[in-house]
Amino acid sequence: MDNLRFMRLWDLYRNLLTPTQREITDLYFNLDLTVSEIAEQKGISRQAVSDCLAGCKKQLGAYEQKLQFDRLLTSSSLQVSFMATDVAAWAQKFFSAHPELKEEEDGLTAIINNDYEREITEALNNRT
Repeated sequence: MDNLRFMRLWDLYRNLLTPTQREITDLYFNLDLTVSEIAEQKGISRQAVSDCLAGCKKQLGAYEQKLQFDRLLTSSSLQVSFMATDVAAWAQKFFSAHPELKEEEDGLTAIINNDYEREITEALNNRT
């Protein structure tokens, strides 16, 4: 498992790790410390840190295999991306054939290009 995948799974499942595992992986990812630096800071061997990280990778992989959250999130993101690409291509073709609908084209283009970050943040903050 490469570090990017490990980091993604860690973002999703870190709360399922033990406090010690969370602490070591937090030092590894958030503070970008090396295995040697973590070992020195924690007062343990480099091998113990390496073993912990390897165990965490394996455990996070097992959680993903069972729960499939990363796959679901990636699938949903790709579906939205593919749909937006198809809508944009269709709109470009349609509005090229109907130049009289320039105002509508501008409105649709604004929707397609909207960031939606504010709306997403608001929706996430209003969840119960």
